[in-house]
Amino acid sequence: MALDGTVGCYLIAEVGQAHDGSLGYAHSFIDAAADAGASFIKFQTHIADAESHPSEPWRVKFSRQDETRFDYWKRMEFTEAGWRGLYEHAKSRSLGFMSSPFSIDAIDLLRTTGIDAWKIASGEIAHHQLLASIPPGDPVYLSSGMSSVEELRPAVEHFRGRNPLVLMQCTSLYPTPPSRLGLNLIRELQDTFGVPTGLSDHSGTIFAGLGAVALGAVAVEVHVCHSRTSFGPDVPASLTFEELGTLAEGIAFLTEANANPVDKRIVPDDIAPMRDLFGRSVCTTRLVRGGEIIGDDDVTLKKPAGGIPPHLLSDVLGMRARDDIPPGTLLSFDHLERP
Repeated sequence: MALDGTVGCYLIAEVGQAHDGSLGYAHSFIDAAADAGASFIKFQTHIADAESHPSEPWRVKFSRQDETRFDYWKRMEFTEAGWRGLYEHAKSRSLGFMSSPFSIDAIDLLRTTGIDAWKIASGEIAHHQLLASIPPGDPVYLSSGMSSVEELRPAVEHFRGRNPLVLMQCTSLYPTPPSRLGLNLIRELQDTFGVPTGLSDHSGTIFAGLGAVALGAVAVEVHVCHSRTSFGPDVPASLTFEELGTLAEGIAFLTEANANPVDKRIVPDDIAPMRDLFGRSVCTTRLVRGGEIIGDDDVTLKKPAGGIPPHLLSDVLGMRARDDIPPGTLLSFDHLERP
């Protein structure tokens, strides 16, 4: 998959843990994302024993059925057959399949069941063994959410020349307020590292993604939910699938706009008729007798264009009428002569 912007901008629908451990519900996200116009469906692959300790604290204690965060991760696990089914379903709907692995075991699992691109979560930037386990040549989306530029640098250099890479500007606040989006970093990170950049957005709106595309993002990732009343801690930072569809339309619109820069040094042929329609000409305000000198009060500017244009009005003043010119005449220089 091209990650250099030549195909426009990928829209990534992030399911995360919104499936709440239900494989059937996870499948429903695939169909909804495809119908909305997403490019990728994205999951998170958790294997509790490989990534977490029973003492791991909650970010938000939202689950009534899980005593600990470890218990929650355990409930989020799918079997190998489950992951393979999700991958095959995505491919049947022409969606790219992406996941964030949170352990080397998760990488091994996804390599077996199928994956098109990897997302490295912001908390895994310094997990060097995990980064090294990503197969060379596979596309990688690297989140910057909790890292400074210098903390990002080793991970970027690890993948440079080894994997197609997109560096995703991200703010790890749920939801992210406009003042913390860091849209300026879309270009700054691209200039700093010389790799394509995108936005992993947690604002819960379509606006941030559209702004990122206008600034040249090659990928926009958003959390998705079936409803604002859905269960889960990420719902306030998510888009509904109706909103995702609107975002997809906006991305297509802006992608076409970005691919067709306008040269303001020329006026395109298809604009010329509008210039004639809305432009103005020098027009007489009274009957000007032959031999009279044209003064300020004798002319004005009126639509349409086609006569002497406004920028030549000063050339008209002081010229002499060759013959009688009726009031309301759009002047040409054939009407006039030098005294």
